[in-house]
Amino acid sequence: MQHIDVSVVIPCYNTERFLDQALTSAEQNSTCNLEIIVLNDGSTDGSLRIMQEHARRDERVRVIDKANQGYGATVNRGFDEARGAYVAILEPDDWVMPRMYDVLFAYAQGFGEELPDIVKSPYWRVWMPTTPRERLLHCSYYQRIAPDVQPFKLSDCPRLVQHHPSIWSALYRRDFLRSHNIRMMEVPGAGWVDNPFLFETMCQADSIVYLDKPFYCYREDLPGSSSATRVLKLSLERWANMADVVDRVCPEDEGIRNALTVIGFRYAGEAISQGALEDEELRGMLAQTFGRMDEKNILALSNVSPQLRRLAFELSSREVPKISGLGYAEALVSEFAYSIKTNGVGFAVVRTGVYFDRRKRQDKRSVEYAK
Repeated sequence: MQHIDVSVVIPCYNTERFLDQALTSAEQNSTCNLEIIVLNDGSTDGSLRIMQEHARRDERVRVIDKANQGYGATVNRGFDEARGAYVAILEPDDWVMPRMYDVLFAYAQGFGEELPDIVKSPYWRVWMPTTPRERLLHCSYYQRIAPDVQPFKLSDCPRLVQHHPSIWSALYRRDFLRSHNIRMMEVPGAGWVDNPFLFETMCQADSIVYLDKPFYCYREDLPGSSSATRVLKLSLERWANMADVVDRVCPEDEGIRNALTVIGFRYAGEAISQGALEDEELRGMLAQTFGRMDEKNILALSNVSPQLRRLAFELSSREVPKISGLGYAEALVSEFAYSIKTNGVGFAVVRTGVYFDRRKRQDKRSVEYAK
């Protein structure tokens, strides 16, 4: 059997519109030994035909046609079928820049005979996809991940998990996943299972390397995508799953707990802005989320509004301390400057407008709840 360097797993359900682009982009690698495992998860459109056409043209493409099981189970099947030293995930409605897997695998080889557990990179945000205004923007951790040494552990650079999970802008050593029995959660549909997978892999890894060069192109909030159709309670459920991983693997690591707290406030703030406080079940889930956060981590978050942090103490039935807004204002200015630097003034202004609109809705809901 030919030695395989990277196995690219593509789980596919009814994405014929973009699948040809995704497969073509993965095929544009030539220096690493690549296999592309594309799994048809019971699609009812023309996805299977597109896969089969690519398999006829490129012997590196393997097609697996199976009954619908959902995203997590389909990715797990791809992992089971993979033969590469590394595995990667490519969503069928995204694409990658030419030679992504060539470059990341070569980068991994540069650290000696023992391959790192994870090779991570930033990604391109495809802003306003499929519209005339579509453009590529840097993700929110580009130029922000700077470990003192490489390879490193997550405890050396916990900010790596603070942003979008982006599990697809990475390579995972297959033997590492198997030795720790790391699998995707298997739930119906997509189910935001990338969140606990991110924490399971990053917290368990003994060696991570990071290359600050984006290759992966992620279409944001396409109609019908899991991010566009998410249920508010699902994000809070997945945050609890991530917290379970931290409690089990690295319970004493303050940096990782701080990153987890940032994510929790992001999800909670979005839920509150959409009326979660008026729903008894969601309000209870918010209380549980805030209750699992350490007081010192809440107080340390200068990038979360004082009002939202005070609400966290209130909902979790703790004494509400005095929280200054000075650090928060400085954090907003810093974030605005970062947005200008990485993506230009226009996007920074738009992003700020969206943020303050959401903040306004959060504050209104919070005040109404307090009454």
